[in-house]
Amino acid sequence: MLANPSSFHKMVAKIGKKGHSTDMKRSVLLSILFFSVVFSLAAQEKKDALKLFRNGRDLEAIGRTEDAKIAYSESIEVCKQDLVDNPRNMDAYTIYSWALFRLGKYQESVNICLEALKLVNDSRIIESLAEGYFFLGNYKDSLKFMEKYIDAAPRGERLSTAHFFVGEIYRINKQYNRADIAYTAAVHLEPGISLWWYRLATVRENVGDKSGAQQAYERALKLRPDYKDARDGLGRVRT
Repeated sequence: MLANPSSFHKMVAKIGKKGHSTDMKRSVLLSILFFSVVFSLAAQEKKDALKLFRNGRDLEAIGRTEDAKIAYSESIEVCKQDLVDNPRNMDAYTIYSWALFRLGKYQESVNICLEALKLVNDSRIIESLAEGYFFLGNYKDSLKFMEKYIDAAPRGERLSTAHFFVGEIYRINKQYNRADIAYTAAVHLEPGISLWWYRLATVRENVGDKSGAQQAYERALKLRPDYKDARDGLGRVRT
């Protein structure tokens, strides 16, 4: 906003009473207006870390990878400043860890999450930490924190994703029956992802459940008709 109107008018009147020249009055008035606008814009232009992160994700989705990296990096800088202003700002810690993760900086993301958890046991941080561990190949700790997130946030925004990663860990470790349970929970919560149905189909196929595998392969193909691996799988188990 501009300077307070009453204060502004008093200032103008004062200038006139003192007999300043027209040019001087104009110069002072322009200075007042200039600084009012500058301060107003400065207040309005504070960047939002979450908006920057979401912008990066949108850019990444359309293939503008380098622009996405810039947005993620800007988001991180805003988070750093937010944490200077409030060292217990868990929103800032959460977005900070997400942005590092999207940049492929998994160890840094894990480090930020561990730092945050020393302050508050935030479920968003727990899930982010679990994903960071997964992509570092630390499946033991990833499973530990994924299950902790599932227990702590039964209606959490990332619940379906957590179940999917639990399934991935069990599949990698060839514990196919447990993977089946986790994947089934994931597709129940979020049935629109073809990869998840495909993974469910593969573990069912591995334990000899051809009928269950067929159903899951068919669901994957319904969502993505050009899914070659799913079509090949369906050909193997079709009865």
